[in-house]
Amino acid sequence: MNYQAINFKNKLGLFTEQWSPKVIAEMNNYQFKVVKIQGEFVWHDHKDTDETFIVLEGNLRIDFRDGYVSLSEGEMYVVPKGVEHKPYAENEAKVLLIEPQGVVNTGDETSMQTAENDVWI
Repeated sequence: MNYQAINFKNKLGLFTEQWSPKVIAEMNNYQFKVVKIQGEFVWHDHKDTDETFIVLEGNLRIDFRDGYVSLSEGEMYVVPKGVEHKPYAENEAKVLLIEPQGVVNTGDETSMQTAENDVWI
C-alpha cells in the first residue's frame, strides 16, 4: 500500500478553472472535493444530504433566503439538507467540500449552472 498525505495546496495548484470541484479522496460513501470559487453560484439545495464547506484560502459567504454566514480561512459551515443556499466569493476562495458520492453540485440537474466533478483520487 502507498501511504501518502494529500496536500491541499498541491491539488489546488493543478487546475485554474472555477466552480469545477475535483475529488481528491473518498471515505465510505463520502467524497472530499477541492474547488476554486469566485463570484456567485445559483440558488440550490440538496434534499437528501448536508453539505460541508471548509475554507482553505480566502473568504466565502453562503447566502440563505433569510440571512447569510461568512467564512474565513480555517473556518467551516455545514449547510443542512433541504436548506436553499447560494455560495459567493468576491475574490477567489479555495474550498474543501465534503458530501456523499453522486451529489449534483446544484442539487438540481436541470439548472443552467452546474459544477462538474472530476475524480482525481
